[in-house]
Amino acid sequence: MARDKSPIVKQSRRESYALAPKAHKVMSHKSGIPGQHADMRVRGGSLYLTQLREKQKVRRLYGLLEKQFAKLMKEAQSSEGLTGENLLEYLERRADNVVYRAGFATTRRQARQLVSHGHFTLNGKRINSPSIRLSAGDVLEVRPKSQKSEYFKNLDNIVSSAGKNTLSWMKADAKKMKIEITGKPKREEAEVGINEQLIVEYYSR
Repeated sequence: MARDKSPIVKQSRRESYALAPKAHKVMSHKSGIPGQHADMRVRGGSLYLTQLREKQKVRRLYGLLEKQFAKLMKEAQSSEGLTGENLLEYLERRADNVVYRAGFATTRRQARQLVSHGHFTLNGKRINSPSIRLSAGDVLEVRPKSQKSEYFKNLDNIVSSAGKNTLSWMKADAKKMKIEITGKPKREEAEVGINEQLIVEYYSR
């Protein structure tokens, strides 16, 4: 399965946005674009550049490759409703994001790994695709075999340390190792600091 393996902190500095919890600490004392000649690069003054950086930020935040993101954007454009909000909804409903948002993983990269290694079932069937999009009524559970692993035996502590806020569209139960989708993500429940309109404008050029 293709994925971006570049360091998440380096990506975060490039986008001036903490894409993972550990990036917050590093960026607090080491800001700016990474690279030997970073200070020579132009950082602003172009609407196109602003749109591009927002697209890259969100793509990297949710861990998608360029073709995956473009395909999702095309679907969002062809669906009813606001394109930007459709895009964020589709990103939020990905299996790996659901695992992360429920607090079952501390980062999206970790959540993607847990799903791709087959540790979860969706409505009773084992899955290994992080991009599967969940809908209301779907139930994501840790496989019985995986529940015996040290990681999932410690799931209560992992969820507590993740400190995730309760979301209106899902119910997570760490003791039962179960996540139930109860509705659709609301725009205000997506990650903070996202300007989806810039992404829509980028793809509308």
